[in-house]
Amino acid sequence: MTDQSVQAPYERLGGEEALRALVNRFYRNMDELPEAYVVRGMHAPDLRGAESKLFKFLSGWLGGPNLYWEEFGHPRLRMRHLPFSIGVNERDQWLVCMRNALDSQVQDVELREHLYAAFVQTANHMINRAK
Repeated sequence: MTDQSVQAPYERLGGEEALRALVNRFYRNMDELPEAYVVRGMHAPDLRGAESKLFKFLSGWLGGPNLYWEEFGHPRLRMRHLPFSIGVNERDQWLVCMRNALDSQVQDVELREHLYAAFVQTANHMINRAK
């Protein structure tokens, strides 16, 4: 039996299939939740490109294959998000989508809370305007 404390979050989550399900749920939330209206409007009408990029990024970020790095190089998350006006409202809307996705897709409570805390920290870093 493998000790979960030494497993990468990617493996604890369930690997590629589980990560795809999480990312898919996240973008379905963005499409379906009224409280995500503003952040949804910041994306292209077709979310498949964003979904693919988030999947690739999270794969490496969670300790799985570095798909994003291999295709696009360093993520430079803040730089890549600077063209978008991101304030507390946009951050919160993004986090609602991710919280819901995590709650519905990640059964391991400890992992779910660890991931959510990391997403909050990253989302805070993306804020680029005062209000």
